[in-house]
Amino acid sequence: MAEIRFNYGDKFTQTSDSNTGIGSTIPAGKLDVAGGTSAGSLRVSGIATLSSYQGFVNTKLNIPTEGMIVEAGQSGSVSGEVVIGTGQTTSVSTGATTGQGGVDSLKVSKTFMPPVGGTADRPTDVKPGMVYYNKDFKTIEFWDGNFWKQVDNISTAGRAAFAGGSPATPAGNSVDTMIISTLGNATDFATLNVKFVQGGGCSNKTRGLIAGGENPSIQNAISYWNMQAGGTGLDFGNLTGNRRRTQENGCSSSTRGMWIGGYDGSNTVNIIDYVEISTLGDAIDFGDINVGTRESGAALSSPVRAIYGGGRNQPANLALDDIVFVNISSKGNTTTFGNLTRLLFSQSGSANSVRGIFAGGGRPGNNVTDEIIYITMASEGNATEFGKLSVGRQYLAATANQTRSLFAGGNSSPAQINIVDFITIASTGDAADFGDLSVTKQEFSGCSDSHGGLGGF
Repeated sequence: MAEIRFNYGDKFTQTSDSNTGIGSTIPAGKLDVAGGTSAGSLRVSGIATLSSYQGFVNTKLNIPTEGMIVEAGQSGSVSGEVVIGTGQTTSVSTGATTGQGGVDSLKVSKTFMPPVGGTADRPTDVKPGMVYYNKDFKTIEFWDGNFWKQVDNISTAGRAAFAGGSPATPAGNSVDTMIISTLGNATDFATLNVKFVQGGGCSNKTRGLIAGGENPSIQNAISYWNMQAGGTGLDFGNLTGNRRRTQENGCSSSTRGMWIGGYDGSNTVNIIDYVEISTLGDAIDFGDINVGTRESGAALSSPVRAIYGGGRNQPANLALDDIVFVNISSKGNTTTFGNLTRLLFSQSGSANSVRGIFAGGGRPGNNVTDEIIYITMASEGNATEFGKLSVGRQYLAATANQTRSLFAGGNSSPAQINIVDFITIASTGDAADFGDLSVTKQEFSGCSDSHGGLGGF
């Protein structure tokens, strides 16, 4: 007699007396079913009382009106295509898993729940386009094939903020604000919880941060304030060490804030620190400056790169013209980018997503400069002349949106000033008057909610 295995674990047996057995080697009737059955299709002429079957379904399964239950175990397998009829629903129990497949289009009428967890819980077996809700950052992220990136969900005012400064009273714990797309004078915006003279600033769309400097002793404090609402500054954490002469050495992406170099009270350092802006906590070592120690240089960023130019080293007190960079989303030491047009320190740095701008600064021989220079951040190379400030000065602060850079305050040797200039980044030419700071100050930092580093991770 013939014996055919026609689905998982079952045998189809047909005997010479025309009895048929499923799972039965010696069928006793016209149709003898032993144990669980397998059926791809079942056609019954006349009246059928069969209400269910178990096992593989290995052809297209249409469910026009009735439900389908897939149980655990060997008999709970379904293969092939499952089609849910129009207007019908299917329920999946808690703990059930599904394989990955492609969907040409998906319409969800109520809510869609992506995977949820903290930064440390991010999935590891991921493919480009997969989404995840990060509870630490309170935002949707997606995997771009290399990094987790946040989905932009924050409106901005195009706000510039100028934080800290000298003299410590009244400037040390003040934050001025301006709307970059307009013209006019700054207004008082926030009050920091700690005084920051020579502190370095950075920001994303929601938070402004300032770190290091003096109060009046050298310090490692990091404070933050709300970039949209202002108010009172709060404690964020600490740098990896005490550091001053960090004004304008801060830069950021949407998620990370960084501080490059500084002076620890005895010597300049080559340390790069970073924090995750949306959290609280102490800074972590990122890497080192590859061309040696320095302070009083200027940092700026694109969505991908943090770039640092110029500065000076101690105790030799030599001005420098190196430009170096790192990829913000990774960690490691800097790589050489190019050179400034001259030896320069205590200048300002700002950028949109394409061009980086260095303006003003000090030169050997106690000279200040009014020169503005620029780089194209996606490529390496030397800086190029852009134009001139309205007044030459050093220890000024700068920030930008995608259209304009603002240059505020500083020391015109010997006088401090409250002037704010601006340029249109995409062009070249001299700066024009924007307005004035609320107080005259130097040795402070600028940041904005719309600078060139935002959109990066």
